Amino acid sequence: MSDRNGKRPVVVVLDPPSDDDESGNRIVAGGVAGDSAPNSSRRKIGAAGTVFLILNKMIGTGIFSTPSGIFAATGSVGITLSMWAVAGLLTLSGLSVFLEFGLAIPRSGGEKNYLERVYRRPLYLASSVFAVQIVLLGFSASNSLAFGRYVLLATGHPMPDGWIPRTIAVCCATTVVLLHGVLPKWGLGLTNALGVFKVLVLLLIVFSGFAALAGHRMVPDPHNFDDFWAIEKGDGYGVGGAYAYATAMLQVVYSYKGWENANYVLGELKNPQRTLKVAGPLAVISVTILYTLANVAYFAAIPKGELAKSEVIVAGLFFRNMFGDSALARSLPALVALSNIGNVLAVSFAHSRVNQELGREGILPWSRFWASTKPFNTPAASLFLHWIVTVTVLVAPPPGPAYNFIVNLYTYPNAWMNGFVAAGLIYLRFNKSEKWTSPFQTYLPVAGIYLLLNIFLVLAPFVPPSGGWSADGYPYYAYPLVGLGILFLGVAYWFFWTRTGNHLATKLDVGTNGERRSDDGKSFEDERPLLQEAEESLVGRGNGARHGYTRIDG
Repeated sequence: MSDRNGKRPVVVVLDPPSDDDESGNRIVAGGVAGDSAPNSSRRKIGAAGTVFLILNKMIGTGIFSTPSGIFAATGSVGITLSMWAVAGLLTLSGLSVFLEFGLAIPRSGGEKNYLERVYRRPLYLASSVFAVQIVLLGFSASNSLAFGRYVLLATGHPMPDGWIPRTIAVCCATTVVLLHGVLPKWGLGLTNALGVFKVLVLLLIVFSGFAALAGHRMVPDPHNFDDFWAIEKGDGYGVGGAYAYATAMLQVVYSYKGWENANYVLGELKNPQRTLKVAGPLAVISVTILYTLANVAYFAAIPKGELAKSEVIVAGLFFRNMFGDSALARSLPALVALSNIGNVLAVSFAHSRVNQELGREGILPWSRFWASTKPFNTPAASLFLHWIVTVTVLVAPPPGPAYNFIVNLYTYPNAWMNGFVAAGLIYLRFNKSEKWTSPFQTYLPVAGIYLLLNIFLVLAPFVPPSGGWSADGYPYYAYPLVGLGILFLGVAYWFFWTRTGNHLATKLDVGTNGERRSDDGKSFEDERPLLQEAEESLVGRGNGARHGYTRIDG
Protein backbone atom coordinates (compact mmCIF):
# COMPACT_ATOMS: atom_id res chain seq x y z
CA MET A 1 0.00 0.00 0.00
CA SER A 2 1.32 3.45 -0.81
CA ASP A 3 0.16 6.90 0.12
CA ARG A 4 -1.94 8.99 -2.21
CA ASN A 5 1.08 10.88 -3.55
CA GLY A 6 3.01 7.71 -4.18
CA LYS A 7 5.74 8.63 -1.73
CA ARG A 8 6.48 5.63 0.48
CA PRO A 9 4.77 2.26 0.50
CA VAL A 10 3.56 1.34 3.94
CA VAL A 11 2.49 -1.99 5.38
CA VAL A 12 0.15 -1.80 8.36
CA VAL A 13 0.34 -4.89 10.57
CA LEU A 14 -2.36 -5.39 13.18
CA ASP A 15 -1.16 -6.28 16.64
CA PRO A 16 -3.34 -8.06 19.20
CA PRO A 17 -4.83 -5.86 21.89
CA SER A 18 -2.74 -5.46 25.00
CA ASP A 19 -3.86 -6.30 28.52
CA ASP A 20 -4.35 -2.61 29.21
CA ASP A 21 -6.97 -2.27 26.49
CA GLU A 22 -9.81 -3.11 28.80
CA SER A 23 -12.67 -2.38 26.39
CA GLY A 24 -11.17 -3.27 23.05
CA ASN A 25 -10.44 0.32 22.13
CA ARG A 26 -7.35 1.13 20.21
CA ILE A 27 -3.94 1.66 21.73
CA VAL A 28 -1.97 3.59 19.18
CA ALA A 29 1.79 3.35 18.86
CA GLY A 30 3.42 6.52 20.06
CA GLY A 31 0.10 7.82 21.32
CA VAL A 32 -0.92 8.96 17.86
CA ALA A 33 -4.62 9.17 18.64
CA GLY A 34 -4.46 10.48 22.16
CA ASP A 35 -4.49 8.67 25.44
CA SER A 36 -5.35 5.04 25.43
CA ALA A 37 -6.63 3.23 28.42
CA PRO A 38 -3.54 3.49 30.59
CA ASN A 39 -2.15 0.88 32.87
CA SER A 40 -3.12 0.85 36.51
CA SER A 41 0.00 2.70 37.65
CA ARG A 42 -1.30 5.85 35.95
CA ARG A 43 -4.74 5.67 37.52
CA LYS A 44 -4.46 7.97 40.53
CA ILE A 45 -7.81 9.75 40.93
CA GLY A 46 -10.46 8.08 43.08
CA ALA A 47 -14.15 8.87 43.52
CA ALA A 48 -13.63 11.71 46.04
CA GLY A 49 -10.90 13.29 43.92
CA THR A 50 -13.13 13.08 40.85
CA VAL A 51 -15.98 14.83 42.67
CA PHE A 52 -13.70 17.75 43.55
CA LEU A 53 -12.22 17.72 40.04
CA ILE A 54 -15.70 18.35 38.66
CA LEU A 55 -16.73 20.80 41.41
CA ASN A 56 -13.61 22.93 40.95
CA LYS A 57 -14.35 23.37 37.24
CA MET A 58 -18.11 23.87 37.57
CA ILE A 59 -18.08 26.52 40.30
CA GLY A 60 -16.53 29.52 38.61
CA THR A 61 -17.64 33.06 37.88
CA GLY A 62 -21.01 31.99 36.50
CA ILE A 63 -23.00 31.69 39.73
CA PHE A 64 -21.50 34.96 41.02
CA SER A 65 -22.10 36.93 37.82
CA THR A 66 -24.70 35.52 35.39
CA PRO A 67 -27.89 35.67 37.54
CA SER A 68 -28.32 39.33 36.60
CA GLY A 69 -28.51 38.68 32.87
CA ILE A 70 -30.70 35.61 33.34
CA PHE A 71 -33.32 37.47 35.38
CA ALA A 72 -33.15 40.45 33.01
CA ALA A 73 -34.06 38.11 30.16
CA THR A 74 -36.96 36.34 31.90
CA GLY A 75 -38.45 38.99 34.21
CA SER A 76 -39.79 36.26 36.48
CA VAL A 77 -38.44 34.97 39.78
CA GLY A 78 -40.15 31.61 39.34
CA ILE A 79 -38.96 31.08 35.77
CA THR A 80 -35.42 32.13 36.68
CA LEU A 81 -35.20 29.69 39.59
CA SER A 82 -36.81 26.99 37.45
CA MET A 83 -34.17 27.53 34.77
CA TRP A 84 -31.40 26.89 37.28
CA ALA A 85 -33.08 23.72 38.56
CA VAL A 86 -34.02 22.45 35.08
CA ALA A 87 -30.51 23.18 33.82
CA GLY A 88 -29.22 20.88 36.55
CA LEU A 89 -31.50 18.10 35.30
CA LEU A 90 -30.43 18.75 31.71
CA THR A 91 -26.81 18.67 32.83
CA LEU A 92 -27.51 15.24 34.31
CA SER A 93 -28.90 14.16 30.93
CA GLY A 94 -25.70 15.34 29.25
CA LEU A 95 -23.67 13.57 31.90
CA SER A 96 -25.62 10.38 31.15
CA VAL A 97 -24.68 10.64 27.46
CA PHE A 98 -21.03 11.26 28.32
CA LEU A 99 -21.06 8.36 30.79
CA GLU A 100 -22.06 5.93 28.06
CA PHE A 101 -19.41 7.24 25.69
CA GLY A 102 -16.72 7.56 28.36
CA LEU A 103 -17.09 4.03 29.72
CA ALA A 104 -17.10 2.59 26.20
CA ILE A 105 -14.05 4.64 25.20
CA PRO A 106 -12.06 5.01 28.45
CA ARG A 107 -9.49 7.47 27.13
CA SER A 108 -8.83 11.04 28.13
CA GLY A 109 -10.03 13.68 25.70
CA GLY A 110 -13.78 13.92 26.20
CA GLU A 111 -15.99 14.72 23.22
CA LYS A 112 -13.03 14.69 20.83
CA ASN A 113 -12.94 10.90 21.14
CA TYR A 114 -16.72 10.58 20.85
CA LEU A 115 -16.96 12.75 17.75
CA GLU A 116 -14.11 10.82 16.16
CA ARG A 117 -15.88 7.54 16.89
CA VAL A 118 -19.19 8.55 15.30
CA TYR A 119 -18.19 10.93 12.50
CA ARG A 120 -15.35 8.99 10.88
CA ARG A 121 -15.96 10.39 7.42
CA PRO A 122 -14.68 12.72 6.10
CA LEU A 123 -11.47 11.68 7.80
CA TYR A 124 -10.52 13.97 10.69
CA LEU A 125 -13.15 16.59 9.96
CA ALA A 126 -14.56 16.17 13.47
CA SER A 127 -11.08 16.41 15.01
CA SER A 128 -10.25 19.58 13.09
CA VAL A 129 -13.50 21.36 13.96
CA PHE A 130 -13.11 20.38 17.61
CA ALA A 131 -9.49 21.56 17.66
CA VAL A 132 -10.29 24.99 16.22
CA GLN A 133 -13.26 25.39 18.57
CA ILE A 134 -11.36 24.37 21.70
CA VAL A 135 -8.31 26.52 20.86
CA LEU A 136 -10.20 29.68 19.91
CA LEU A 137 -12.90 29.40 22.58
CA GLY A 138 -10.93 27.77 25.39
CA PHE A 139 -10.19 31.16 26.89
CA SER A 140 -10.30 32.59 30.41
CA ALA A 141 -11.65 35.97 29.35
CA SER A 142 -14.99 35.94 31.19
CA ASN A 143 -13.40 34.77 34.43
CA SER A 144 -10.61 37.33 34.15
CA LEU A 145 -13.05 40.16 33.43
CA ALA A 146 -15.17 39.21 36.44
CA PHE A 147 -11.99 39.25 38.53
CA GLY A 148 -11.28 42.81 37.38
CA ARG A 149 -14.79 43.99 38.21
CA TYR A 150 -14.75 42.43 41.69
CA VAL A 151 -11.28 43.81 42.48
CA LEU A 152 -12.56 47.32 41.74
CA LEU A 153 -15.66 46.69 43.84
CA ALA A 154 -13.57 45.41 46.77
CA THR A 155 -11.35 48.50 46.64
CA GLY A 156 -14.35 50.83 46.74
CA HIS A 157 -14.25 51.83 43.06
CA PRO A 158 -17.10 49.96 41.39
CA MET A 159 -17.48 50.79 37.72
CA PRO A 160 -19.14 49.31 34.64
CA ASP A 161 -17.24 47.34 32.06
CA GLY A 162 -14.54 49.39 30.39
CA TRP A 163 -10.81 49.50 29.81
CA ILE A 164 -9.83 49.67 33.49
CA PRO A 165 -11.42 46.34 34.51
CA ARG A 166 -10.24 44.83 31.22
CA THR A 167 -6.68 45.96 31.97
CA ILE A 168 -6.89 44.25 35.36
CA ALA A 169 -8.27 41.18 33.56
CA VAL A 170 -5.30 41.10 31.19
CA CYS A 171 -2.92 41.35 34.16
CA CYS A 172 -4.78 38.50 35.85
CA ALA A 173 -4.53 36.23 32.80
CA THR A 174 -0.86 37.11 32.32
CA THR A 175 0.02 36.36 35.95
CA VAL A 176 -1.76 33.01 35.85
CA VAL A 177 -0.03 31.95 32.63
CA LEU A 178 3.38 32.93 34.02
CA LEU A 179 2.68 31.05 37.25
CA HIS A 180 1.69 27.84 35.44
CA GLY A 181 4.55 28.21 32.99
CA VAL A 182 7.38 29.02 35.41
CA LEU A 183 6.24 27.61 38.77
CA PRO A 184 3.83 24.78 37.87
CA LYS A 185 3.73 23.23 41.35
CA TRP A 186 2.77 26.57 42.86
CA GLY A 187 0.12 27.07 40.19
CA LEU A 188 -1.43 23.65 40.73
CA GLY A 189 -1.32 23.98 44.51
CA LEU A 190 -3.02 27.38 44.37
CA THR A 191 -5.63 25.95 42.00
CA ASN A 192 -6.51 23.17 44.44
CA ALA A 193 -6.61 25.52 47.43
CA LEU A 194 -8.87 28.02 45.68
CA GLY A 195 -11.07 25.16 44.51
CA VAL A 196 -12.02 24.42 48.11
CA PHE A 197 -12.28 28.16 48.76
CA LYS A 198 -14.87 28.57 45.97
CA VAL A 199 -17.17 26.03 47.59
CA LEU A 200 -16.88 27.85 50.93
CA VAL A 201 -17.77 31.21 49.33
CA LEU A 202 -20.82 29.67 47.71
CA LEU A 203 -21.88 28.12 51.03
CA LEU A 204 -21.48 31.55 52.66
CA ILE A 205 -23.93 33.01 50.14
CA VAL A 206 -26.40 30.15 50.65
CA PHE A 207 -26.44 30.44 54.44
CA SER A 208 -26.58 34.24 54.25
CA GLY A 209 -29.62 33.75 52.03
CA PHE A 210 -31.30 31.73 54.77
CA ALA A 211 -30.63 34.65 57.12
CA ALA A 212 -32.13 37.07 54.58
CA LEU A 213 -35.28 34.96 54.33
CA ALA A 214 -35.54 35.19 58.12
CA GLY A 215 -35.41 38.99 57.89
CA HIS A 216 -31.76 39.54 58.81
CA ARG A 217 -30.62 42.00 56.13
CA MET A 218 -29.53 45.65 55.94
CA VAL A 219 -32.20 46.62 53.38
CA PRO A 220 -36.01 46.35 53.41
CA ASP A 221 -37.62 43.12 52.23
CA PRO A 222 -37.68 43.32 48.41
CA HIS A 223 -40.82 41.08 48.31
CA ASN A 224 -39.48 39.27 45.26
CA PHE A 225 -41.36 36.09 46.10
CA ASP A 226 -44.82 37.66 46.37
CA ASP A 227 -45.71 37.15 42.70
CA PHE A 228 -43.49 34.15 42.17
CA TRP A 229 -44.49 33.22 38.61
CA ALA A 230 -45.42 36.68 37.35
CA ILE A 231 -43.53 37.88 34.28
CA GLU A 232 -42.82 41.54 34.91
CA LYS A 233 -41.30 44.19 32.72
CA GLY A 234 -39.28 46.90 34.38
CA ASP A 235 -36.28 49.09 33.80
CA GLY A 236 -33.70 46.71 32.35
CA TYR A 237 -35.55 43.43 32.80
CA GLY A 238 -38.41 41.36 31.41
CA VAL A 239 -37.13 41.30 27.82
CA GLY A 240 -38.99 38.09 26.91
CA GLY A 241 -39.12 36.16 23.65
CA ALA A 242 -37.34 33.08 22.29
CA TYR A 243 -34.05 34.95 21.89
CA ALA A 244 -34.07 36.14 25.51
CA TYR A 245 -34.86 32.69 26.87
CA ALA A 246 -32.20 31.04 24.70
CA THR A 247 -29.62 33.59 25.82
CA ALA A 248 -30.62 33.10 29.45
CA MET A 249 -30.34 29.33 29.12
CA LEU A 250 -26.91 29.68 27.48
CA GLN A 251 -25.76 31.67 30.51
CA VAL A 252 -27.16 29.05 32.89
CA VAL A 253 -25.45 26.31 30.86
CA TYR A 254 -22.22 28.31 31.06
CA SER A 255 -22.48 28.33 34.86
CA TYR A 256 -22.78 24.53 34.84
CA LYS A 257 -19.83 24.04 32.47
CA GLY A 258 -17.25 21.69 33.89
CA TRP A 259 -19.53 18.70 34.51
CA GLU A 260 -17.69 16.87 31.71
CA ASN A 261 -14.29 17.57 33.27
CA ALA A 262 -13.72 13.98 34.43
CA ASN A 263 -14.12 12.73 30.84
CA TYR A 264 -11.12 14.82 29.82
CA VAL A 265 -8.88 12.89 32.25
CA LEU A 266 -10.71 9.57 32.16
CA GLY A 267 -7.50 7.65 31.60
CA GLU A 268 -6.28 8.68 35.06
CA LEU A 269 -9.33 7.58 37.07
CA LYS A 270 -9.15 4.56 39.34
CA ASN A 271 -11.79 2.00 38.34
CA PRO A 272 -13.36 4.46 35.86
CA GLN A 273 -16.60 2.51 35.54
CA ARG A 274 -17.45 2.82 39.23
CA THR A 275 -15.77 6.19 39.80
CA LEU A 276 -17.52 8.02 36.98
CA LYS A 277 -20.93 6.53 37.79
CA VAL A 278 -20.65 7.75 41.41
CA ALA A 279 -18.68 11.00 41.15
CA GLY A 280 -20.42 12.55 38.14
CA PRO A 281 -24.02 12.50 39.42
CA LEU A 282 -22.94 13.37 42.98
CA ALA A 283 -21.05 16.47 41.84
CA VAL A 284 -23.78 17.67 39.47
CA ILE A 285 -26.60 17.15 42.00
CA SER A 286 -24.59 18.99 44.69
CA VAL A 287 -23.91 21.95 42.39
CA THR A 288 -27.54 22.08 41.25
CA ILE A 289 -28.73 22.37 44.85
CA LEU A 290 -26.12 25.00 45.72
CA TYR A 291 -26.81 27.06 42.57
CA THR A 292 -30.57 27.06 43.11
CA LEU A 293 -30.22 28.04 46.78
CA ALA A 294 -27.70 30.78 45.89
CA ASN A 295 -30.24 32.30 43.50
CA VAL A 296 -32.89 32.13 46.21
CA ALA A 297 -30.42 34.05 48.40
CA TYR A 298 -29.94 36.75 45.74
CA PHE A 299 -33.70 37.26 45.38
CA ALA A 300 -34.10 37.36 49.16
CA ALA A 301 -31.78 40.37 49.48
CA ILE A 302 -31.69 42.26 46.15
CA PRO A 303 -34.63 44.18 44.61
CA LYS A 304 -35.47 43.13 41.07
CA GLY A 305 -34.40 46.38 39.42
CA GLU A 306 -31.01 46.37 41.14
CA LEU A 307 -30.48 42.70 40.36
CA ALA A 308 -31.19 43.20 36.66
CA LYS A 309 -28.67 46.07 36.44
CA SER A 310 -25.91 44.56 38.59
CA GLU A 311 -24.31 42.73 35.62
CA VAL A 312 -21.17 40.90 36.77
CA ILE A 313 -21.16 42.02 40.43
CA VAL A 314 -24.34 40.26 41.64
CA ALA A 315 -22.58 38.64 44.60
CA GLY A 316 -20.99 41.95 45.58
CA LEU A 317 -24.38 43.66 45.63
CA PHE A 318 -25.73 40.78 47.71
CA PHE A 319 -23.00 41.22 50.33
CA ARG A 320 -23.67 44.98 50.50
CA ASN A 321 -27.37 44.44 51.09
CA MET A 322 -26.70 41.78 53.70
CA PHE A 323 -23.88 43.43 55.66
CA GLY A 324 -24.18 47.14 54.81
CA ASP A 325 -21.51 49.51 53.54
CA SER A 326 -18.95 48.39 56.09
CA ALA A 327 -15.34 47.35 55.73
CA LEU A 328 -16.48 43.74 56.09
CA ALA A 329 -19.03 44.10 53.29
CA ARG A 330 -16.40 45.67 51.03
CA SER A 331 -13.92 42.90 51.77
CA LEU A 332 -16.35 40.10 50.92
CA PRO A 333 -16.22 40.82 47.15
CA ALA A 334 -12.49 40.13 47.44
CA LEU A 335 -13.46 36.55 48.31
CA VAL A 336 -15.40 36.31 45.06
CA ALA A 337 -12.42 37.80 43.21
CA LEU A 338 -10.22 35.04 44.64
CA SER A 339 -12.81 32.52 43.50
CA ASN A 340 -12.66 34.04 40.02
CA ILE A 341 -8.90 33.79 39.82
CA GLY A 342 -9.17 30.19 41.00
CA ASN A 343 -11.30 29.45 37.96
CA VAL A 344 -8.80 31.23 35.71
CA LEU A 345 -6.10 28.99 37.15
CA ALA A 346 -8.15 25.83 36.57
CA VAL A 347 -9.22 26.71 33.02
CA SER A 348 -5.72 27.82 31.99
CA PHE A 349 -4.21 24.63 33.38
CA ALA A 350 -6.70 22.34 31.62
CA HIS A 351 -6.81 24.07 28.25
CA SER A 352 -3.06 24.44 27.97
CA ARG A 353 -2.83 20.63 28.26
CA VAL A 354 -5.47 20.22 25.56
CA ASN A 355 -3.57 22.62 23.29
CA GLN A 356 -0.35 20.72 23.94
CA GLU A 357 -1.95 17.37 23.09
CA LEU A 358 -3.38 18.79 19.88
CA GLY A 359 0.14 19.89 19.03
CA ARG A 360 1.59 16.49 19.87
CA GLU A 361 -0.95 14.82 17.62
CA GLY A 362 -0.02 17.08 14.72
CA ILE A 363 -3.45 18.69 14.41
CA LEU A 364 -2.25 22.26 14.98
CA PRO A 365 0.08 24.16 12.65
CA TRP A 366 3.61 24.52 14.01
CA SER A 367 2.88 21.48 16.14
CA ARG A 368 6.44 21.09 17.39
CA PHE A 369 6.33 24.54 18.96
CA TRP A 370 2.94 24.10 20.68
CA ALA A 371 3.98 20.66 21.98
CA SER A 372 7.19 22.05 23.47
CA THR A 373 7.92 21.75 27.18
CA LYS A 374 10.89 24.12 27.14
CA PRO A 375 12.34 25.92 29.01
CA PHE A 376 10.70 24.98 32.36
CA ASN A 377 9.43 21.49 31.52
CA THR A 378 5.91 22.92 31.33
CA PRO A 379 3.53 23.49 28.39
CA ALA A 380 4.76 27.07 28.16
CA ALA A 381 4.04 27.44 24.45
CA SER A 382 0.49 26.09 24.85
CA LEU A 383 -0.06 28.44 27.78
CA PHE A 384 1.11 31.27 25.53
CA LEU A 385 -1.48 30.22 22.93
CA HIS A 386 -4.16 30.24 25.62
CA TRP A 387 -2.98 33.71 26.71
CA ILE A 388 -3.12 35.08 23.15
CA VAL A 389 -6.73 33.98 22.69
CA THR A 390 -7.79 35.21 26.15
CA VAL A 391 -6.27 38.68 25.71
CA THR A 392 -7.71 39.00 22.19
CA VAL A 393 -11.22 38.25 23.45
CA LEU A 394 -10.77 40.75 26.28
CA VAL A 395 -9.61 43.68 24.15
CA ALA A 396 -11.49 43.05 20.88
CA PRO A 397 -15.09 43.93 21.92
CA PRO A 398 -15.79 47.68 22.06
CA PRO A 399 -16.25 49.30 25.47
CA GLY A 400 -19.54 48.20 26.98
CA PRO A 401 -21.09 45.20 28.74
CA ALA A 402 -18.81 42.59 27.21
CA TYR A 403 -19.25 39.91 29.88
CA ASN A 404 -22.54 38.49 28.61
CA PHE A 405 -21.28 38.55 25.03
CA ILE A 406 -18.14 36.63 26.01
CA VAL A 407 -20.15 34.07 27.99
CA ASN A 408 -22.56 33.49 25.09
CA LEU A 409 -19.73 33.26 22.57
CA TYR A 410 -17.99 30.69 24.77
CA THR A 411 -21.11 28.56 25.20
CA TYR A 412 -22.80 28.70 21.78
CA PRO A 413 -20.41 26.57 19.66
CA ASN A 414 -20.21 24.06 22.50
CA ALA A 415 -23.97 23.54 22.14
CA TRP A 416 -23.28 22.43 18.56
CA MET A 417 -20.62 19.99 19.75
CA ASN A 418 -22.86 18.53 22.45
CA GLY A 419 -25.74 18.26 19.99
CA PHE A 420 -23.60 16.23 17.61
CA VAL A 421 -22.45 14.01 20.48
CA ALA A 422 -26.05 13.32 21.55
CA ALA A 423 -27.16 12.68 17.96
CA GLY A 424 -24.17 10.39 17.49
CA LEU A 425 -25.13 8.27 20.48
CA ILE A 426 -28.69 7.90 19.22
CA TYR A 427 -27.31 6.85 15.83
CA LEU A 428 -25.00 4.25 17.38
CA ARG A 429 -27.82 2.76 19.42
CA PHE A 430 -30.17 2.42 16.44
CA ASN A 431 -27.57 1.31 13.88
CA LYS A 432 -26.84 -2.32 14.72
CA SER A 433 -23.99 -2.51 12.18
CA GLU A 434 -21.97 -0.22 14.45
CA LYS A 435 -21.91 -3.00 17.11
CA TRP A 436 -21.96 -0.37 19.86
CA THR A 437 -21.68 -1.58 23.45
CA SER A 438 -20.96 0.17 26.73
CA PRO A 439 -20.89 -0.81 30.42
CA PHE A 440 -23.46 1.96 30.95
CA GLN A 441 -26.44 2.72 28.75
CA THR A 442 -28.46 5.89 29.04
CA TYR A 443 -32.18 5.91 28.36
CA LEU A 444 -32.70 7.03 24.78
CA PRO A 445 -35.39 9.58 25.80
CA VAL A 446 -32.75 11.21 28.03
CA ALA A 447 -30.34 11.49 25.08
CA GLY A 448 -33.23 12.81 22.97
CA ILE A 449 -34.05 15.52 25.52
CA TYR A 450 -30.40 16.57 25.64
CA LEU A 451 -30.33 16.72 21.83
CA LEU A 452 -33.49 18.84 21.70
CA LEU A 453 -32.09 21.26 24.29
CA ASN A 454 -28.97 21.83 22.22
CA ILE A 455 -31.02 22.25 19.03
CA PHE A 456 -33.02 24.98 20.79
CA LEU A 457 -29.83 26.66 22.01
CA VAL A 458 -28.28 26.79 18.52
CA LEU A 459 -31.41 27.93 16.64
CA ALA A 460 -33.24 30.32 18.98
CA PRO A 461 -30.47 32.99 19.12
CA PHE A 462 -31.21 33.76 15.45
CA VAL A 463 -34.79 34.81 16.31
CA PRO A 464 -34.79 38.63 16.63
CA PRO A 465 -35.47 39.78 20.20
CA SER A 466 -38.57 41.78 20.97
CA GLY A 467 -38.06 45.51 21.18
CA GLY A 468 -35.05 45.91 18.92
CA TRP A 469 -32.19 44.36 16.99
CA SER A 470 -29.54 44.73 19.64
CA ALA A 471 -28.73 42.99 22.90
CA ASP A 472 -26.35 44.44 25.48
CA GLY A 473 -25.11 46.91 22.87
CA TYR A 474 -24.29 44.25 20.26
CA PRO A 475 -26.34 43.07 17.27
CA TYR A 476 -28.48 40.19 18.49
CA TYR A 477 -26.96 37.87 15.90
CA ALA A 478 -23.36 38.72 16.87
CA TYR A 479 -22.47 35.82 19.14
CA PRO A 480 -24.26 33.02 17.19
CA LEU A 481 -22.80 34.31 13.92
CA VAL A 482 -19.28 34.51 15.33
CA GLY A 483 -19.73 31.08 16.91
CA LEU A 484 -20.81 29.55 13.60
CA GLY A 485 -17.92 31.30 11.90
CA ILE A 486 -15.50 29.57 14.25
CA LEU A 487 -17.02 26.17 13.45
CA PHE A 488 -16.79 26.84 9.70
CA LEU A 489 -13.21 27.97 10.24
CA GLY A 490 -12.59 24.46 11.59
CA VAL A 491 -13.98 23.01 8.35
CA ALA A 492 -11.73 25.31 6.30
CA TYR A 493 -8.74 24.32 8.41
CA TRP A 494 -9.53 20.62 7.88
CA PHE A 495 -9.69 21.19 4.11
CA PHE A 496 -6.26 22.83 4.14
CA TRP A 497 -4.61 20.51 6.67
CA THR A 498 -5.56 17.23 4.98
CA ARG A 499 -4.23 18.43 1.64
CA THR A 500 -0.74 19.49 2.65
CA GLY A 501 2.23 17.27 3.45
CA ASN A 502 0.90 13.73 3.06
CA HIS A 503 3.97 11.72 4.04
CA LEU A 504 3.88 8.77 6.43
CA ALA A 505 6.30 8.22 9.28
CA THR A 506 7.73 4.78 9.95
CA LYS A 507 8.04 5.14 13.70
CA LEU A 508 6.89 7.68 16.23
CA ASP A 509 8.37 8.71 19.51
CA VAL A 510 8.22 11.70 21.79
CA GLY A 511 11.08 14.09 21.24
CA THR A 512 13.03 15.73 24.02
CA ASN A 513 11.14 18.93 23.27
CA GLY A 514 7.77 17.26 23.90
CA GLU A 515 6.76 16.89 20.25
CA ARG A 516 5.95 13.58 18.54
CA ARG A 517 8.16 12.85 15.57
CA SER A 518 9.19 10.15 13.17
CA ASP A 519 12.34 8.13 13.31
CA ASP A 520 13.85 10.24 10.55
CA GLY A 521 13.42 13.32 12.73
CA LYS A 522 10.47 14.78 10.86
CA SER A 523 7.69 16.33 12.85
CA PHE A 524 4.47 14.32 12.80
CA GLU A 525 2.16 17.11 11.66
CA ASP A 526 0.30 15.93 8.58
CA GLU A 527 0.34 12.16 8.77
CA ARG A 528 -2.71 11.41 10.85
CA PRO A 529 -5.36 11.44 8.07
CA LEU A 530 -3.46 8.81 6.10
CA LEU A 531 -2.76 6.72 9.19
CA GLN A 532 -6.44 6.85 10.02
CA GLU A 533 -7.31 5.83 6.46
CA ALA A 534 -4.93 2.89 6.55
CA GLU A 535 -6.16 1.89 9.97
CA GLU A 536 -9.83 1.98 9.09
CA SER A 537 -9.34 0.09 5.84
CA LEU A 538 -8.07 -2.93 7.78
CA VAL A 539 -10.04 -2.95 11.00
CA GLY A 540 -13.73 -3.57 11.69
CA ARG A 541 -15.94 -1.08 13.43
CA GLY A 542 -17.11 -2.89 16.54
CA ASN A 543 -17.30 -0.22 19.23
CA GLY A 544 -14.63 1.71 17.41
CA ALA A 545 -12.23 -1.07 18.37
CA ARG A 546 -9.01 -0.71 16.45
CA HIS A 547 -6.15 -2.68 17.84
CA GLY A 548 -2.57 -1.55 17.92
CA TYR A 549 -0.57 -1.48 14.73
CA THR A 550 2.98 -1.47 13.46
CA ARG A 551 4.02 0.31 10.28
CA ILE A 552 6.82 -1.09 8.13
CA ASP A 553 8.28 0.57 5.04
CA GLY A 554 7.84 -1.61 1.96
